[in-house]
Amino acid sequence: MKAKTKSELALEYGVCIKTFNKWLKRHNIRNTGELYTPKEQKSIYKALGFPKNS
Repeated sequence: MKAKTKSELALEYGVCIKTFNKWLKRHNIRNTGELYTPKEQKSIYKALGFPKNS
């Protein structure tokens, strides 16, 4: 697994970045950098479920 941008992750879930940001905020998931590491992605997948569009 490689690091991904917020745009790439939103695309996997089939939503716009604005919606994806709301989801992350709702689950208290934050990122200070440009990319989400594989460890951070696992946290997202655990909170939101594995994306069907990936």
